[in-house]
Amino acid sequence: MTEAINLVAYSWGRSNVGPGDAVLITQMEHHANLVPWQVLCRARGATLRYLEVDEHGELSLEALRAELARGDVALLAFAHVSNVLGTINPVAEMVALARQAGVVTLIDGAQAVPQMPVDVRAIDADFYAWTGHKALGPTGIGVLHGRRELLERMEPFLTGGDMIASVDFQSATWNELPAKFEAGTPPIAEAVGLAAAVEYLTGLGMDSVRAHERELTAYMLERLAQVLGVRPVGPLEADRRGGLVSFIVEGMHPHDVAELVSRSGVCIRAGHHCAQPLMRCLGVGATARASVGVYNERADIDALVDALAAGRRVFGL
Repeated sequence: MTEAINLVAYSWGRSNVGPGDAVLITQMEHHANLVPWQVLCRARGATLRYLEVDEHGELSLEALRAELARGDVALLAFAHVSNVLGTINPVAEMVALARQAGVVTLIDGAQAVPQMPVDVRAIDADFYAWTGHKALGPTGIGVLHGRRELLERMEPFLTGGDMIASVDFQSATWNELPAKFEAGTPPIAEAVGLAAAVEYLTGLGMDSVRAHERELTAYMLERLAQVLGVRPVGPLEADRRGGLVSFIVEGMHPHDVAELVSRSGVCIRAGHHCAQPLMRCLGVGATARASVGVYNERADIDALVDALAAGRRVFGL
């Protein structure tokens, strides 16, 4: 997915964004959907602006309308589901507002595609990117869905290999889509692995995957509320968030939290989650984050809560 976003930033962005233009993203973005736009704006003399995250961890459509009304936004890029807050953004509505304003859209779908039904045609974004390893597939491979007319006009990001149609001494022509953007030797093993992962999730049914993870997330929010000193971040309703909960434990650093619960066989992640600007908005340096998947059950949530209680006792809390 990181390469997919960079592909859009270089191949589309450097030909369509310039001085006087703005790229609009949100405060909740993963670095993969933030730093490429910093680089693009710096190279092209454009401005990078942010939609703010409110106290509930959500975005305002009214604020988006106001930004689009300024008339200088060339691109709107945002996450479908926040990897920190868990927030499920109203992607179809955001895309529709951008399209009315003549603004190109890109969605980071890394957290959404593995968790819920995603219809890229219905969402209708110009670009939608996601990554294989989040969808139970191998690392090193991702997917970029793009509007054909935009992809046809874009120059290749990387060159060589099967993206070539013909080469002369002073010029070359490009292969047809999607090979035009597949330079070098294809990641064959990774593609086979990703296909197997997609078939597995499709067999489970993405509606069932979403229902299972939503139920576990609701249970996790309920159980975490029973632990003194634990404060979740993001929406408090499971219907409005994906299958993860980031949280703060008063009096404990998130890395200490992760290390202590690991002693009970519970694996969570701690850190800034590649979203340092969002951490600054939250007023923290890091959070602990527990994620659920198709392989989890309520007993795993109980084990997390018991481990957190034990960790608090270690700290005398």
